[in-house]
Amino acid sequence: MNNVRIFTGNANRPLSEAICGHLGLPLGQAVVKRFSDGEISCDIQESVRGWDVFVVQSTCPPVNDHVMELLVMMDALKRASANSISAVIPYYGYARQDRKVNPRVPITSKLIADLITVAGADRVLTVDLHAGQIQGFFNIPVDNLFAAPVLLDDLRRRFAADHLVVVSPDAGGVERARAFAKRLDAGLAIIDKRREKANVCEVMHIIGDVADRDAILLDDMVDTAGTLANAARALRENGARRVYAACTHPVLSGPAVDRLMEAPLEELIATDTVPLSPAASACGKIRVLSVAPLLAEAIRRITECGSVSSLFV
Repeated sequence: MNNVRIFTGNANRPLSEAICGHLGLPLGQAVVKRFSDGEISCDIQESVRGWDVFVVQSTCPPVNDHVMELLVMMDALKRASANSISAVIPYYGYARQDRKVNPRVPITSKLIADLITVAGADRVLTVDLHAGQIQGFFNIPVDNLFAAPVLLDDLRRRFAADHLVVVSPDAGGVERARAFAKRLDAGLAIIDKRREKANVCEVMHIIGDVADRDAILLDDMVDTAGTLANAARALRENGARRVYAACTHPVLSGPAVDRLMEAPLEELIATDTVPLSPAASACGKIRVLSVAPLLAEAIRRITECGSVSSLFV
């Protein structure tokens, strides 16, 4: 790990410190600040000439601020003659705008990919992209790691397989839920829902047997928690004994925390790709697992020219 430095913006400092702890590296000295008019400035306070640099920054809420922090930091590092710059983006914001769903709308996840590349990134390391095709928006290497090993280890320790069913909250998540169910030797169920408008959904019915079983609702992210709350109610109405939820990215925007508290949900298991807000931290229904060991091992293999693909599930 010679000539390697890890820097971070304001989004993921605890995660970055944990990654550095696993690698035995100090966190790079950088100050990201704002002028009185809101402009972002970055001061790299140590030499990085000839070094391989990793910038850890989720583009999580406030999304636009954190995107700009990432871009400004990479530009500063590029102009400081870093040998290579890898953008470690545990949560890739704008990922849901990955295609044209209506006329005259942008494909913003492609725009963000272009901005990251132009700012100086030589490689991108991320976790559980909302849509796998986003990797094709980049003309540089992209490693899309999966948080599944972190979540699976926790679920195996806590639940008996013969009383467990993994539930996909929509048709789009069936492949993910099936993979988890197979590795947990658990049952599989699917919730059929009809989305009336953005961030609002109506649960219709459940495909599969959930009666007298512990149900694990599985998704890649929880944003406003509307889907999660409605799905939890539907599962309980169909006889589920207890309802849990697991996700990689706890975005938890808007009324999400209130909905979690009101829903018949025992617990939301999430990772630290997105830092929790003070309200979410005080919720009491959210338990956070760390992806720091996973990201640290990926960074180690990248710098030592090892295989990253063996980390994929």
